Amino acid sequence: MFKLVLILLVAGLVATPGAWSQTDIVTTKVIGPEFPGKYKHPASFTELQNGDLYLAYYGGGGEYEDDSKVWGMRLRKGSKKWTKPVIIADTPFLSEGNPVVWQAPDGLVWLFYVQRYGETWSDSRIKAKISKDGAHTWSDSMMIAFDNGMMVRGHPIVLNNGDYLLGVYHETGRDRENVGKDTTSVFLRYNKQTHEWVETDRCYSRLGNLQPAPAQIDDNYLIAYARRGGGYDPIPDGWIVRMESRDGGNTWSNGADSQFPNPNAAVEFKKLKNGHLILVYNDSMSDRTPLTVSISTDNDTTWPYKRNIGEGDHDFAYPVAIQTQDEKIHVIYTRDGRSTIMHAVFDEQAIMNYTK
Repeated sequence: MFKLVLILLVAGLVATPGAWSQTDIVTTKVIGPEFPGKYKHPASFTELQNGDLYLAYYGGGGEYEDDSKVWGMRLRKGSKKWTKPVIIADTPFLSEGNPVVWQAPDGLVWLFYVQRYGETWSDSRIKAKISKDGAHTWSDSMMIAFDNGMMVRGHPIVLNNGDYLLGVYHETGRDRENVGKDTTSVFLRYNKQTHEWVETDRCYSRLGNLQPAPAQIDDNYLIAYARRGGGYDPIPDGWIVRMESRDGGNTWSNGADSQFPNPNAAVEFKKLKNGHLILVYNDSMSDRTPLTVSISTDNDTTWPYKRNIGEGDHDFAYPVAIQTQDEKIHVIYTRDGRSTIMHAVFDEQAIMNYTK
């Protein structure tokens, strides 16, 4: 028996405590309903230059409760325990939502978030704060998108020319259970001289689209995947929406149905350091389960690699992915009625070498 285990260990098929196998997916809970304010959704995180992970979520009594605030947590490099959440954005008499935290190449840490001024998310605008000390303290807030209905969900990307590009969206409709068909994805480009985020054209699609996640293929060609609009009842043709730019992200096509199903749920799309593309989504037309990771090695032409990282009788929502300095892929998502934040860590080979 000892010899068999030794052979398996050498082959990388069995993981020992503290060891890491390329086929492992290690999933842990960040925080759950044990911390006051059951609602914790959605979450975003970034790797800081010192190797810490910093996470932000909005929480309170519920999605539309006025007590919702943006909270921040830190996982110090080498630690296995996240710090206790602290409030990093809270406006009297108004509720916050959808925080996005991201460290730019110049070291500034950006916190983008939504502030709701009415009964639905269609009454929202996008605000931001910055930190100059690694997310320990934050500036006052500033408005970066003034139009009613503007919202944010995903990380900016750094374009090949050094500009920042942030995918946002303009949500319409007064029904809390239905996203209007004229909801559109938009992209904000950061002007480093004026410190303004300048809007591109808006991308329309058959059911509406929102929460775009862009990736740059070459200097001119960019792709974005976005959540579809509509309601939450199952439909047979609710696909993730795909759009593209051929001029470096200045103008964009309207959205078209992709090959991937979408139950009206957020998706994540990123370019890895080796040039491969990763898509994290719910592989279902009706439910936010399973949570699936797919990889393309040929610039979105084919997606031959796929593995579920969350499945079963749970809801897996709002995935956010980063690739850290050690090239491991980290995905966070919410679960259990938006009350729990989960953290999955794996190598790319855990997806590419997977067979059912």
